[in-house]
Amino acid sequence: MVQTGSVLEVVKEQDGQRLIFSGRLDAEGVAGAWDRALSAAEKGGRILVDASGVDYCDGAGIALLWELQRRGAGEISGLKPEVGKLLQPFADAERKGDEDGRPKESMVEAVGKTVVDLMRDLYEQVSFLGQTVVISLKMMRRPRELRWQDFWVTYERAGVQALVVVGLISFLTGLIMAFQAAPPLREFGVDLFVVNLVSLAMLRELGPIMTAIVLAGRSGSAFAAEIGTMKVNEEINALTTMGLDPVRFLVAPRVLAGVLVTPVLTIYADLVGVGGGLFVMMGRGYPLVTLWRQLVSAVGINDLVAGLIKAFVFGALVAGIGCLRGLQTKSGASAVGISTTRSVVTSIFLIVVVDAIFAVVYYAIDF
Repeated sequence: MVQTGSVLEVVKEQDGQRLIFSGRLDAEGVAGAWDRALSAAEKGGRILVDASGVDYCDGAGIALLWELQRRGAGEISGLKPEVGKLLQPFADAERKGDEDGRPKESMVEAVGKTVVDLMRDLYEQVSFLGQTVVISLKMMRRPRELRWQDFWVTYERAGVQALVVVGLISFLTGLIMAFQAAPPLREFGVDLFVVNLVSLAMLRELGPIMTAIVLAGRSGSAFAAEIGTMKVNEEINALTTMGLDPVRFLVAPRVLAGVLVTPVLTIYADLVGVGGGLFVMMGRGYPLVTLWRQLVSAVGINDLVAGLIKAFVFGALVAGIGCLRGLQTKSGASAVGISTTRSVVTSIFLIVVVDAIFAVVYYAIDF
């Protein structure tokens, strides 16, 4: 049985179908042969494609031949070399996709590679932070080398513009802690010690860590996005070509601003958080004088210093990680978003880890 058409002749054989193309496989010719070719391929059996009579083939013809191959047709016979070059990239892409879809490594290999990547990333972070600290200390000895305009702009964005967010979160945290702790302590007649709980928790733990997390999501991500955009636009390479160190030119002002602004915001968060707790206790009938005396007796200078030391370290971590992720940005439309996300996740993770280390050290030295 033979079906003929302008560019397609379908020959039914004993074990399948033979599709013989001839003439011009352009948009007009393919339009009349597409449905019949695919219908013949769907009948099952072996599909043989003969393109020895094809004089011309454009994108429409390539699409038809490729679709036939996807539906089970073997190698196309008689295909002219110039047409085969057009079809080859699709076959390579399909083959690469199949290879990528097959598992190439065992679970042990995958875990090992993940651990190696994590250790390499940790090494890069430590190395970058060390380099940044060295450059920052040199700039503190020679302040003229620091780009003060960038420093003050960053200080304003990370500090002044974050007061509302930090203040609101701190006030609500102190408020919530006082509300939650007062009823159970009231059963023992010691609800006045809510002041001790709120003040010590804010000064030693919650004040520094909440401020750092807010800065990680607000300022650290901004650092990563700004520097990442510069990396994608080849501005970092331009600085290097001009002989300017990107770390000295871009990173140092941001890291110094982060280190200096975090303790200030932490003190502000401590005051507002403790104020939230005192506000609740005043609402429960305690006079302000009594609460103040309890606060002074509960809190010492060591508690404030312990939180401020954390704040300095957290500020360096947030600013440094944000700048590092920005410098690690790769090419592509989603690269900046990926770097921003990695900056926030890494910063929060390291904040929690470093805070745990501080807790152990403070306990060991009874600080």
